[in-house]
Amino acid sequence: MGDFFGELGRYLSSANNRDEILSNLLQNIYLALVPLVAGIVLAILLGWLGHRWRPARSVLLVVGNLLYTIPSLALFVVIPGIIGTKILDSVNVIVALTIYTTALLVRPVLDALEAVPPHIVAAATAIGYREPRRFFSVELPLSVPVLAAGVRVASVSNISLVSVGALIGTGALGVLFTDGFQREYFSPIVVGIVLTMLLALIVDLLLVVLRNLLTPWERAGRAPAAEVAG
Repeated sequence: MGDFFGELGRYLSSANNRDEILSNLLQNIYLALVPLVAGIVLAILLGWLGHRWRPARSVLLVVGNLLYTIPSLALFVVIPGIIGTKILDSVNVIVALTIYTTALLVRPVLDALEAVPPHIVAAATAIGYREPRRFFSVELPLSVPVLAAGVRVASVSNISLVSVGALIGTGALGVLFTDGFQREYFSPIVVGIVLTMLLALIVDLLLVVLRNLLTPWERAGRAPAAEVAG
């Protein structure tokens, strides 16, 4: 055990190694969060379509389930032939993870929109809210608590799947895994695992904070309940 920590200390003491780790970490953040944002937007649009037009709901759910079953490595390899990019281009990972994020979030978006109480939608319509304004001002904000749970799962999934891209040379924290396995050098593998876990934890906590900021009525509702319980 002492030899391992000594080896880990020597690995981290190298300025070149630290620079490489930081570069890979930043790339991992970029490759994970850009598809997350793009996937949320696409899933909301598709969810709105499925919520308004019932026949589209079943199609979206089936297609979403099918897309999510495609192995990530296979998708990374196939996408360049579809969109005309080079095999090592990081945009392949972004497109693939956007597809996964959208596929994963379509059902939560549909469930979130259907969880909005009908009487609130009816009240908004009665006071003059038209379709687009009602969706963005009433239905979407009220669906945030349910939708946030799906987004948290998608964020962790993306952070993990980015590492697979290292197998086709796109970098990020997955490089630490491939480099460590190739050289039978466990220090970069451990660093990669720890940083991946910490990144997933930090992003998850930030999403919880964002959810709380976007749903102040949730906190307002919990406060009186806590006072009554006390």
